[in-house]
Amino acid sequence: MASAPSSTPSAGAPGAVHQPDTARDLVKILVAGPFGVGKTTLIDSVSEIRPLHTEEHLSEASTQVDDLDGVRDKATTTVAIDFGRISLPGGVVLYLFGTPGQERFRSLWDDIAYGALGALVLVDSRRLDASFDVLGLVEDSGLPYAVALNAFPDAPTHHGAERLRRALDLEPSTPLVTCDARDADSSIDALLALVDHLIARDPAEAR
Repeated sequence: MASAPSSTPSAGAPGAVHQPDTARDLVKILVAGPFGVGKTTLIDSVSEIRPLHTEEHLSEASTQVDDLDGVRDKATTTVAIDFGRISLPGGVVLYLFGTPGQERFRSLWDDIAYGALGALVLVDSRRLDASFDVLGLVEDSGLPYAVALNAFPDAPTHHGAERLRRALDLEPSTPLVTCDARDADSSIDALLALVDHLIARDPAEAR
């Protein structure tokens, strides 16, 4: 399994493995979304440890089943999980599990989702329909979630928040934020929106 160095030395000591001494609350979070939406990139951008990736090169066979519309330049895909860790103020440590975005990996979902407290679902405004299956999986699992619109450079800018909510059929209480998965600060803001949502839903459990 391949791994990549962290792109955010400021998030923690480069190559650090051990939990910070201030760690108090350990939280498992899923980073979900369709194929090519930027899950691996987001985990890379925020992880204070060297992220774990299970990526393989796309093959001729996979191009027959994976929809490359809008992601023609993508050369690899996650085949099991991505994993990273980020420490937040107050002793909260998020363990981030990136999930495969293709339907053929659906059987992995229950195992990966087990023990998770919530999910950050990345979506791409250029192909919103690709997000429906993943949103359905998250909702079926009963996990609370936030939605982060990954701001691709060529993404349309005319989508308003309410229009996106209607298109994705989101509940009024579900957070919807915009982020750039390549940018650590932007990605952390998206994760904080999820954490705030979890606390607001069940303060006792969050404590």
